[in-house]
Amino acid sequence: MQLRIIPSLLLATVTLALCPAAFGWGEPHTAITKAALEVLPRWQQELLGEEAPRLGDNYCLIPDHVFTDTENAKFAMMDSKPRERYLLDLHLPAQQPENLETLRYFLGKAVEALKAGKMGDAARYMGTVSHQLEDYGSPAHTVPGDNMFTLLQQFLPPTEPMKDKLLHSPIENGDLHVVIPGYKPTLLGTTVDEAAWRLLHRVHEGILNARSTTIPIIQALYAEDKEGVTTHQMKAATMDAKVVADAFYTILCLGTGKFDTGEQESLRKVGISTFFPLEAVNLYYPQTQFFSAPNWGYPHSGVVLAQGTKAVPIKLRLQGKSGVEEKEFAAGISVGMGRSLTFPLPKGVYTHFTVLAGLHPDLGAKGRVEFTISGDGKSLAAVTVNGTDPAAQLECDITNVSELQ
Repeated sequence: MQLRIIPSLLLATVTLALCPAAFGWGEPHTAITKAALEVLPRWQQELLGEEAPRLGDNYCLIPDHVFTDTENAKFAMMDSKPRERYLLDLHLPAQQPENLETLRYFLGKAVEALKAGKMGDAARYMGTVSHQLEDYGSPAHTVPGDNMFTLLQQFLPPTEPMKDKLLHSPIENGDLHVVIPGYKPTLLGTTVDEAAWRLLHRVHEGILNARSTTIPIIQALYAEDKEGVTTHQMKAATMDAKVVADAFYTILCLGTGKFDTGEQESLRKVGISTFFPLEAVNLYYPQTQFFSAPNWGYPHSGVVLAQGTKAVPIKLRLQGKSGVEEKEFAAGISVGMGRSLTFPLPKGVYTHFTVLAGLHPDLGAKGRVEFTISGDGKSLAAVTVNGTDPAAQLECDITNVSELQ
């Protein structure tokens, strides 16, 4: 293998087998949860019955009230952490494996309670799930390790009236009227493991969306612009309501075993090119993942960074009937040599991984790269591609694989 850094590309599809205190959002929790409940199909609203208003008014706050609401505290605790009454993972996003474990646990508890006919317990666990999703998508929880924003204020010096004030509560609190009319919740899986995995990536969208609102909210606070604060808070709250609606809808489908055939079919395949690998710590790539000359950059979804400055379309050479042809792709991952990308998978859900691996014909024509796919540390496939070669299609059996690299 030549020690050249060449923009190399992956186009991937996974096929489904048929087989302490950090009070994110605070006041708006109930508004977001109610907005999610309002868009559930009628049969699910009737199924929840009298528990629906309790879920919207009270149960979504259980994780914040574990020291005062001792009767319901158990619905925000995990068997694996019996001594932790206040679970920080329900409020602040950690790394993907921890987040996935927490989502899987409480989704599973809600579904288990539904199957046992314990609607009250199920609704309480659903409240805990909604709280976690809403806190992860809260503008006040978007800067890892700095949810009071003392560090960020060094980059954005406050005005005199805001000097020395902690920004967490002003950023997240307000009288918000959240609605998502016309939104149709999405089924995230037909098993708890699959649903938790897809929900993990769904909430990533909420986190990134909330990050885009945090600095505008702070700037509006400095300017004493209440309307501006509310506008950007609503952007985050609206996205949160959609994610929570997807979670509620999926839990109720799982608990009743009621699935739409078309929705089930849509779950058979999933593209992972837009998902963040484990190397993207806190949903951004650390500098350990950057590569250098001649094409400086870092792994990227959807485009290639030419010379680290210009995004260009992903392109591969493909073997066609009339010879080798070049084709652009809207989805895919551009990577650098010597850089691994690791994706957690829901074990036992998917059976096959399919990928086109090759070099960009304009940027990597002089290169020679080996691509390797591993599952749980074991090699599944490998291919060496020269710059002028067509991309190679690899297919791997990933049955029971929990970590794809």
